[in-house]
Amino acid sequence: MKKRSADEAVPESDCVEDAPHPRHNHLLIGHDVAERQLLEAYRSGRLPQAWIIGGLEGIGKATLAWRMARFLFANPLHDSAAVARAHDLSVSPDHPAAHRIDSMSLGDLSLLRREWNEKTKKHFTEIRMDDVRHALEMFHHAAGEGGWRICIVDCAEDLNRSGANALLKVMEEPPPRSLFLIVSHRPARILPTIRSRSRMLQLEPLSADQVSQVVRTLGEPWSSLGPDIDAAAQRAGGSVRQALRYLDKDRFELAESVEGLLSHLPKVDWHGVHRLGDRIAGSAAVDDFDSVIGALFDWLDAQVHLGAQAGEAPGRLAPYAEVWEKVADAVREAEALNLDKRPLVLSIFADLAAAVRAARS
Repeated sequence: MKKRSADEAVPESDCVEDAPHPRHNHLLIGHDVAERQLLEAYRSGRLPQAWIIGGLEGIGKATLAWRMARFLFANPLHDSAAVARAHDLSVSPDHPAAHRIDSMSLGDLSLLRREWNEKTKKHFTEIRMDDVRHALEMFHHAAGEGGWRICIVDCAEDLNRSGANALLKVMEEPPPRSLFLIVSHRPARILPTIRSRSRMLQLEPLSADQVSQVVRTLGEPWSSLGPDIDAAAQRAGGSVRQALRYLDKDRFELAESVEGLLSHLPKVDWHGVHRLGDRIAGSAAVDDFDSVIGALFDWLDAQVHLGAQAGEAPGRLAPYAEVWEKVADAVREAEALNLDKRPLVLSIFADLAAAVRAARS
């Protein structure tokens, strides 16, 4: 896809390039049951103060979180007539609350995500302690408009340990009418103390038809790709983000080469892995590196998901979870220290092969 020019806005880490940010998306597809759970919890007057919205990456978790925030700011009283009449969490795009969320001009709304590093011209590799302190400062003061104070975390896996503990401290004794909406691709990685103070809302992958429908709502350049959308959706495993990867020709070819290497594990095609390492080396290959790492994590998620569906014992799946953690830590270190990506790729495939052997033994 097109590169960002120097005068364009800083890219947002919680948004796919060339796609609308989830806060601008007023359409939720495929998660009616989860939406009703949130609505009914609010309507009952017993809304938990923290929710973990879990599920695969790219299925609409952040869209649902922003939808909930928009509804509460538009309807601050749970027993109002408007809430009683509501069939879902939709709010008119013309509502003042919608406009203020679109422009991020609500003082009682904070967003925790990886921030932009002006020095490196890349996003930080994690949500830092200072980011958490700044975002949660509003919880130490009265609500600016006497209503809700809402924090959206996108995503929990990006919190470093210190940041997660800082978030936990506020969650332990939140002021009244506070809400934490925590987006998580892998809820098991969240601090147990945060999980224990949150209600889990697990979203299911989208159907291929639903993925196609979402992609067609994203506008250019995606909506004009015609039949390619349906083909990508069939391969996407229920994830819109994955479908968008397949719709980029270069990324599609790269993902196919990674999938080919992964399909032979535990046997490793070292010649192919070396070619892959050469391709993603260097500062000009940031997008390729991100695509490769994304494909690796998608494969690991699929192994766990398929194993669980087949009734595999947790112990048989543990090697995949362990290597996921190891790879994630190695990628963060490589990005933070600007290390050569070639040896990282070689190390990752060696670790993946060992995990497959352990899982099959």
